[in-house]
Amino acid sequence: MTDIIFRTGEATVLAAEGQATDAMPEIVIGAVNGPVGTAFASMLGQSVGHTRMFVVRDLNQAVKPAAIMTSKVTIPSAEYVDLLGGVVQGAIGDAILDSVIDGVIPKDIVDEICIILTVWLDLRCAEDPNLDKADLYRTNYEATKLAIKRAMNGEPTIDELIANRKTIKHYALDGVVEY
Repeated sequence: MTDIIFRTGEATVLAAEGQATDAMPEIVIGAVNGPVGTAFASMLGQSVGHTRMFVVRDLNQAVKPAAIMTSKVTIPSAEYVDLLGGVVQGAIGDAILDSVIDGVIPKDIVDEICIILTVWLDLRCAEDPNLDKADLYRTNYEATKLAIKRAMNGEPTIDELIANRKTIKHYALDGVVEY
């Protein structure tokens, strides 16, 4: 059995100019017989406005390790669901599978671990007639791969966080806090 009990990762990949396709997944990876597995199974029911779905690459192609995703925002429309369960889900599924192919997630443990993802999809995407679906795929694919890598490698380390404590701050703190 795996010793991966509870690992977390996050990443942000910014959209191309003029798009609202930023991706900001937050993930937890852990053993199916541990707290992450319990949380995963508990998410199988639905919550109004926060649809949960298995990550699939296409029909009949659920990824391994098993992954479940949910939106960070309340889902407002069928168009939003189509993007979340289409391009975004496909990108996330490809990123998970490629993480196994690349060896970031060891192939021999894919049935022993599971992944929970909270996914950001800007509400404007569903209403944008000029939405670049290729950019939506790119940002979600890259961010998911990076979040998985960070979770599996324990990044950032506490030493990195301590070292950059006074040089990196949350963007929302500009003009609020001076370092």
